[in-house]
Amino acid sequence: MTETIDRLTEATAGEQTPTADELAPYSAPLTVPPVLRPAADDVLRETEIALRPTWVRLHPQLPPTLMWGYDGHVPGPTIEVRRGQRVRIAWTNRIPKDAEYPVTSVEVPLRTPGTPQATTEPGREGAEPNKDVAALPAWTVTHLHGAQTGGGNDGWADNAVGHGDAQLSEYPNDHQAVQWWYHDHAMNITRWNVMTGLYGTYLLRDDEEDALQLPSGDREIPLLLADRNLDTDEDGRLNGRLLHKTVIVQPSDPETGKPVSLPFTGPYTTVNGRIWPYAEVDAAWYRFRLVNASNARIFDLVLVDEDGNPVPGVVHQIGSDGGLLPRPVPVDFDADLPTLTAAPAERFDLLVDFRALAGRTLRLVNKGPNQPAGVPDAAGDVRYPAVLEFRVGDTLEEDTFELPEVLSGSFRRLTHDLPHNHRMVLLTPPATKGAGGHPEIWELTEVEDPSGLQLPADGIVQVTGPDGTTKTYRRTSRTFNDGLGFTIAEGSYEQWSFLNLAPIVHPMHIHLADFQLLGRDTYDVSGFDPAVGGTRTPLRLDAGQAIPLAPNERGNKDVFRVPGNQMVRIMGRFDGAYGRFMYHCHLLEHEDMGMMRPFVVMPPEAMKFDHGAGHGGHGGGHEGHGQGQMG
Repeated sequence: MTETIDRLTEATAGEQTPTADELAPYSAPLTVPPVLRPAADDVLRETEIALRPTWVRLHPQLPPTLMWGYDGHVPGPTIEVRRGQRVRIAWTNRIPKDAEYPVTSVEVPLRTPGTPQATTEPGREGAEPNKDVAALPAWTVTHLHGAQTGGGNDGWADNAVGHGDAQLSEYPNDHQAVQWWYHDHAMNITRWNVMTGLYGTYLLRDDEEDALQLPSGDREIPLLLADRNLDTDEDGRLNGRLLHKTVIVQPSDPETGKPVSLPFTGPYTTVNGRIWPYAEVDAAWYRFRLVNASNARIFDLVLVDEDGNPVPGVVHQIGSDGGLLPRPVPVDFDADLPTLTAAPAERFDLLVDFRALAGRTLRLVNKGPNQPAGVPDAAGDVRYPAVLEFRVGDTLEEDTFELPEVLSGSFRRLTHDLPHNHRMVLLTPPATKGAGGHPEIWELTEVEDPSGLQLPADGIVQVTGPDGTTKTYRRTSRTFNDGLGFTIAEGSYEQWSFLNLAPIVHPMHIHLADFQLLGRDTYDVSGFDPAVGGTRTPLRLDAGQAIPLAPNERGNKDVFRVPGNQMVRIMGRFDGAYGRFMYHCHLLEHEDMGMMRPFVVMPPEAMKFDHGAGHGGHGGGHEGHGQGQMG
């Protein structure tokens, strides 16, 4: 630590800002966003949260960075409400019409295989900034991620507002205790708007959570992780400017003529809007409410000691996206959970026991795929593994908290025996015919009589399930603006199956509903021919590759990691609201490039009068087991 302080002193004493490798880790204290508690009474109160430009000091060695924040804060204030406390928020755009857009966007060429790609480095490398991004106006819409609220309040991507206008959204908050989070969702430009700083966390409390007497007050801390990149000046020194730098993997797609690039990942990890901060904590229990607010980075987090060794036995996960888990899950960084893997938009409710670590220094680090925890892995896109340092006080604090054996008596496990519909969704490779070089979401409908089809054919997919039966499906949509496909009866259960044909992990998010994982299955997807846009031979279950569910992904969730060559089966209930919603990949670059689809929830009584024109079917009806059943 002495070396770090010396480097910081040298950098701040001079007039020059640092180069990338001179930025000292753990140099500034962790900031905690302010808490906003709407008035709790019988009157529905309207709270205004204004979006404004703000200057943020991301690191003590850097000049202030221009960003956009909710109420001028990055991240925005932590909104805290009680279950059943109905609130109305006016998300008001106060960003001036002529405001400078805070993000510089560039694309750089792909480097030789085996060489660390440019995403691990700051600076534009001579690439010209995208003028169209620089010219973007302040056009924003806020989505409360995870909330059960009507479609008109959900933050529909097209319903973004400009300067002086307000997005009025009402949230019933009729949900078990949970951590949601809010972020921008503007059509086509979410990846840049979120990067400007438009994100924050939202905590909902209830009596069941209160009864656990979990750590609270100063010992309950939100941790919003987001990776960022920074531009440099002509001398290669960091200038603090936000940089959206992506790698071109194909100079020109043959169908569109446009370059094809990878999603954004950056070298610098921010926690609550600061690069590599430190937190001074007591030798006591703490509760951390963690959310991955990154565009596309998947963190593999490990808690290590001063020597870089994992610290077992002190971290326990008690909740996930949809609230409390049934029981605590120990995070011991062992074979069961070697890392705490957090994809974009996933949340983790963590208890950390610092009581036996008085006077110690611990570090939360991002582990690269090729190196031990805490060791730089530029080839694995982890040039700087630092995330957050904990400095534990010397004195053991009085703390009577005991870890409960059971957390939620209200939790109910969903099973396949419930009456439900089925939906089959295919996640396709970027090189697929007609895709324009980007992965797509294909909604599939089963073909009852495939005998007349000439195979292989564009949009026709065959899948052999666990019972050995081969089913034939027809693609009914592939882009956001295709005809509506999923119309869902409010109150009904649905099983959705996501089958990923590409090697990249897609974190899939469904608005409105909580889901639970039913299972993960490995598939041989070699029968899909991207050049044809369909299967030459059926996609087949690999019976010898059973994948057990991780112990910390058995709760209620709304984001699901879908790795390549895997089918992820989930089930949930669409209740509590009506309207038009979205589901999408939460890699924001994929979402912006069309990997997003709409669905509608309406009263089952009204569905009886639906004309069905262009809807692509309703999946077999409320009691059915029709569309896309895969076990």
